[in-house]
Amino acid sequence: MFVIRDGEHLRAYANSCPHRWVELNWKPNKFLSLDRLDIQCTQHGARFLIENGLCISGPCTGMRLESFPVCVKEGWIVLEMPSKNH
Repeated sequence: MFVIRDGEHLRAYANSCPHRWVELNWKPNKFLSLDRLDIQCTQHGARFLIENGLCISGPCTGMRLESFPVCVKEGWIVLEMPSKNH
């Protein structure tokens, strides 16, 4: 999993390309394209929108990265767990 700041929002995604299920990053903590506009898969160059994980180019066009809801609590980035209604 990795987290990217998108303006005021945090976006968290699984570090796994939906095309071949390989890690996206080309170096530790390096997930963005050279122009820093999109998330880019190191294996085949697929590009994903930061705001929603949608693949906009490459062999998995139209697919999405698996996302996770996160927030900041007391200075920590935490996963938001769904509430259980009893």
